[in-house]
Amino acid sequence: MPKVQPMPSGSHGRSGRGRRVNVSLAEINIIPLVDVMLVLLIIFMVTAPMIQRGIDVNLPVARRAQAITGERVEVVVPLAYRQNHIVYLGNEAMRAEVLQEHVRQKMETAAQKDVFLRGDAGVNLGEIMEVTDMLKAAGVEHVGIVAKSPNER
Repeated sequence: MPKVQPMPSGSHGRSGRGRRVNVSLAEINIIPLVDVMLVLLIIFMVTAPMIQRGIDVNLPVARRAQAITGERVEVVVPLAYRQNHIVYLGNEAMRAEVLQEHVRQKMETAAQKDVFLRGDAGVNLGEIMEVTDMLKAAGVEHVGIVAKSPNER
């Protein structure tokens, strides 16, 4: 709403204008806000994939490996399993002795009782079978072994 200001009492100008009208702009300028938000969106889109990091495992290569989709329970057997008997359930490191109980707790609420096993290429078959036996004892129905395709890094 424009504000009307009366003329000072001593000035009666010949121009015929008796009052001045001031228009105040009380609107927020949206364009700089949108520019800043788009820049922040681009920054987060670029940095988000860099933040997600898993456990480094040198997977064996399979010629006919298929991509796995959906939510999955994943167990990783690193190369250092021989010395310390530590495996990873998701991103959580744990001793092999307690793996069975943790997997059993996860399988109680899971609709599909499937676990995907990732093992380093240097881990021998006996160690993979040892972990597979623990998973089967925990109530897992299917154990899938994850491999990477030849064109995957």
